[in-house]
Amino acid sequence: MQLFTAGSDIYAAEGVLPQGALLANATGTYGLAISEYMVGVLLSLNKKLHLYRDQQRQNIWQSLGRVQSIWNSTVLVIGLGDIGSEFAKRVKAFDAKVIGVRRAGLDKPDFVDELYLSDKIDELLPLADTVALCLPQTADTQGLMNAERIAKMKPGAVLINIGRGSAVDADALCDALNAGKLSGAALDVTVPEPLPADSRLWQTENLVLTPHVSGGSSLPETHNRLIRLIAENLSAFIQEKPIKNLVDAKTGYRKL
Repeated sequence: MQLFTAGSDIYAAEGVLPQGALLANATGTYGLAISEYMVGVLLSLNKKLHLYRDQQRQNIWQSLGRVQSIWNSTVLVIGLGDIGSEFAKRVKAFDAKVIGVRRAGLDKPDFVDELYLSDKIDELLPLADTVALCLPQTADTQGLMNAERIAKMKPGAVLINIGRGSAVDADALCDALNAGKLSGAALDVTVPEPLPADSRLWQTENLVLTPHVSGGSSLPETHNRLIRLIAENLSAFIQEKPIKNLVDAKTGYRKL
């Protein structure tokens, strides 16, 4: 089964597919679109563009004061797969210090300054000006950014989540934003989706909220990459050759 998505948690669950069935995700097709979205929301939050947009609608001409820069900042990328790697490359081009976190393997790519395994997250959170979550939904990632970990983040930091909404405690995030603990956050994923009208997230200031649109096929190049991947895997399957992006149902991650 070839998925059109990078996430595979729904289909990788026990009992969904017949025993012995192969499952492949669409890793490699969404990195461009989603990483550009992430840079966009980070710039918007750092420069308070979202707040100036709010002022524009109220006919307010007033400076909001101090802003932040990606330059010389520390960006912690949790999840260094295709999407996380593409984002890391882009913020590295802004001269940020990039710290990567992955669940296995310490072969550091050139676009990362430091690389750690996931057991070091608690030590790294206080160091980062930006924390970017680029994670699939697995048993290990659900509830990853709970109230305790959000409290460990550097004062004034920014949190971005484009993986799965279950990775972030939404109430704890709202509390941190309202208290001024964090300077901003961007969520392209929530629990549940669509987000109910009574969710606190809608009315939380300094939060950029989008309806799971950072990927998809809105960008023509994403659609082109997806079609190429499907064609390659279909050809490989027919010829009994190795298939790209096979998912390990036990971990929820792509097989390496």
